[in-house]
Amino acid sequence: MAVTLGILALLEARPGKTDELAAFLEAGRELAAAEEGTVTWYAFDLGDGRFGIFDTFADQAGRDAHLGGEIPAALGKVADDLLASPPDIRPVDVVAVK
Repeated sequence: MAVTLGILALLEARPGKTDELAAFLEAGRELAAAEEGTVTWYAFDLGDGRFGIFDTFADQAGRDAHLGGEIPAALGKVADDLLASPPDIRPVDVVAVK
């Protein structure tokens, strides 16, 4: 399976909400694992209350399914409480994979 597509999402926690956002992202792993079209899913801490998510997909159908799936829906439910600003979500093309 060739990984050709991805999504990069950058998130910033509201002051005092860093631990809650980290816990939310940790819980997201379970949802990502259940998505057939999501090849890899990473949540990472950039420090200073900033986090990121990077997902990869073999095709547009997998990426579309993820964007319409449970993780973005769950993020939408907690965004006003946990995020300092709207998430910066960018579709990306994967150039190289090891």
